[in-house]
Amino acid sequence: MGVKQYKPTSAGRRAGMVSDFADCTHPRENKPEKNLLAPKPKKGGRNNQGITTSRFRGGGHKQRYRVIDFKRRRDGVEATVVQVEYDPNRSARIALVEYPRDDTHEFSRAYILAPDGLKAGDKVISGETDAVEPKPGNCMPLWKVPLGMSVHNVELTPGKGGQICRSAGCGATLMARDKDSAQLTMPSGEVRKVSVKCRATIGTVSNAEHMNISIGKAGRMRWKGRKPHNRGTSMNPTDHPLGGGEGRSKGGRNPVSPTGIPAKGGKTRKTRKPGGKAVVRRRPAGPFQNTA
Repeated sequence: MGVKQYKPTSAGRRAGMVSDFADCTHPRENKPEKNLLAPKPKKGGRNNQGITTSRFRGGGHKQRYRVIDFKRRRDGVEATVVQVEYDPNRSARIALVEYPRDDTHEFSRAYILAPDGLKAGDKVISGETDAVEPKPGNCMPLWKVPLGMSVHNVELTPGKGGQICRSAGCGATLMARDKDSAQLTMPSGEVRKVSVKCRATIGTVSNAEHMNISIGKAGRMRWKGRKPHNRGTSMNPTDHPLGGGEGRSKGGRNPVSPTGIPAKGGKTRKTRKPGGKAVVRRRPAGPFQNTA
């Protein structure tokens, strides 16, 4: 697993990097499981009324969504990893696992997030029994996970499925456990309380080298559906709070978003949000801290 850099045969190749897909099983041969594919329609950042809700989005290569099993609720049934695949919808790798056939489930195969080090032929299992050991790929509730271990795909509500630590290279560390809650240190440095009944998968997410990839040229971002991002100061006053002015201007006010929210990397999460009660220690503050 790593990144690959080509010879500078062009300006785009000179700075561009790609993943070497060494952690994938036969990257040029494996094809996604047809039963686990779903349509992924494109709307170019617009809602059902045609109004742009996400700016600078549109185009991009056609993709099909891979249905991922974030809940891991087939307890006590050992699954075999068939192959580790590339997923165009996320930065992490996904693993195709196969369960023994039974009449209670429609499909005997499922996609899961592939932890670092998982390869074809490995066995994974989920549940609360002693048969579920704390090794990468196994899923268990937090009350069973040993302290100091890295976990990913962590639930915030028991039974809802994993919601945090799902990106490439991410992992939360289980620091302490109380009667009904466990303290997790997030990749951002935030310490958060989560119910011990919530499930998590052992290990860190695969493809940690994703952060080192250099795009190299603007065209690759267009392939991903990302359009050019223009400055607010270059717009008209009706389009952006920083727009307008005679000639070039610096905006005339502190940097803000199109809706007037202060920008420049500050944390804008409201402190009185209901989920804030579960935060034991917040992540380091940026240059702007919203206290609303």
